Amino acid sequence: MWKTLNFRAAVLSALIFFSVLAIWYAATLSPATTAAPPAASLTAEQIEYNKLLGKDSAGANTGGKTTGFPTLGQMGKTIWGHVTNPVYDNGPNDKGILIQLGHSLARVGLGFFLAALVAIPLGFVIGMSPLLRRALDPFIQVLKPISPLAWMPLALYTIKDSSISGIFVIFICSVWPMLINTAFGVSAVKREWLNVAATLEVNPLRKAFLVILPAAAPTILTGMRISMGIAWLVIVAAEMLVGGTGIGYFVWNEWNNLSLTNVIFAIGVIGIVGMLLDLTFARFQQFITYVE
Repeated sequence: MWKTLNFRAAVLSALIFFSVLAIWYAATLSPATTAAPPAASLTAEQIEYNKLLGKDSAGANTGGKTTGFPTLGQMGKTIWGHVTNPVYDNGPNDKGILIQLGHSLARVGLGFFLAALVAIPLGFVIGMSPLLRRALDPFIQVLKPISPLAWMPLALYTIKDSSISGIFVIFICSVWPMLINTAFGVSAVKREWLNVAATLEVNPLRKAFLVILPAAAPTILTGMRISMGIAWLVIVAAEMLVGGTGIGYFVWNEWNNLSLTNVIFAIGVIGIVGMLLDLTFARFQQFITYVE
């Protein structure tokens, strides 16, 4: 039954995908157009404007840039170019997609790891102490809704390094889901299990690792999964602001270059990488989910 359902879902997904491609193809069919006016009839301002749009002086497209939405053929050419040469480095503003992804993933990974080092132990303490949970809850509720990007100006002013500021923003946005889910998971451990541990006179450290952690692990991992999704979402916007390297900067740089094909390709890459990160945490959850 499950195999049949999965097969039908795969077929339906394929139909939706090819339907979107068909609509894209039909929407980008080139209508009949009149010939472009000769360059001699254009003013200097018009010629300069055409150059900024990636056209020659007469208004014809050059350099692979498009004035409208790109066609499937143009997208295929762009994707093939990135796939066949993903690690080129032609200077600060022209790097391969894998290099840009590497910078983004490194920032996300470091910020996420630092957030886990802070949020999970602190969440354990908050979850085990009702007094501390009530005392810290107002601060958590005030800080949690603040957009991570709102911290960027303060980070740039105090840290004075765009790359480290990006890591700090990832740290800020990753802390709260992990902290809240860890505290909830620890506080929700069955009272019977804690009573058994107390009866057996288990010391607090062993109780935390052998009783509380296994029971709260699925909830903790859910918080980590949410944090990773938010972190990957935020790093793209943060890199657009701070520039330098990363997939977010790549999107913004290609938009400034008026290359919609590269922008759309990068959007697809961002979505695929985000999906793979989420699937990785989903697989971890399957391994540690406790079934009574």
